[in-house]
Amino acid sequence: MIKPITVYGNSVLRKECEDIEQNYPNIQEVIETMWQTLRDADGCGLAAPQINLPIKLFIVNSRDTYMSAKEREHFFVEEDCGIEEIFINAKIIAYSEKVWTAGEGCLSIPDLYEEVTRPWSVTIRYQDNEFKEQNRTYYGYTARIIQHEFEHTQGKLYIDRLSPLRKQLIKNKLMRIIKGNRKK
Repeated sequence: MIKPITVYGNSVLRKECEDIEQNYPNIQEVIETMWQTLRDADGCGLAAPQINLPIKLFIVNSRDTYMSAKEREHFFVEEDCGIEEIFINAKIIAYSEKVWTAGEGCLSIPDLYEEVTRPWSVTIRYQDNEFKEQNRTYYGYTARIIQHEFEHTQGKLYIDRLSPLRKQLIKNKLMRIIKGNRKK
């Protein structure tokens, strides 16, 4: 089932989400719905609050990108083909000192794309779809998506990382999104 994407202005996007247990009702259906919704929206990541569920769950697909080989060299580490992964009750336990700036958008903030600086790599502890503990380090584009989606489960959005001046400059666009008028 494809769910509508929760749009900027909805309070669920600003809530710190709750941990979930293996007996969470219909968890595998929720995960499958998230994958279907992500594919339909042609995105690379989706967090549960984006389908109006305030739980610590997000999915990442950095495998299916529309990047050229040259772009992939810039955004991925060598031998990295991307991931298709489910993250439950995630906690980022380490960030690299190395940072990089790249364009970022969000399915919940349509028609807006901004330059955001983030750490190049993250180490994250999480549970997979079988609730098995995982502890992994991700780099580049994959790490960027993970950070973006993880922040959704913390009630944060990528626009929170923008400078005060940049936030002021996009204020009218954000107000149009809240009001449902997505014209640029």
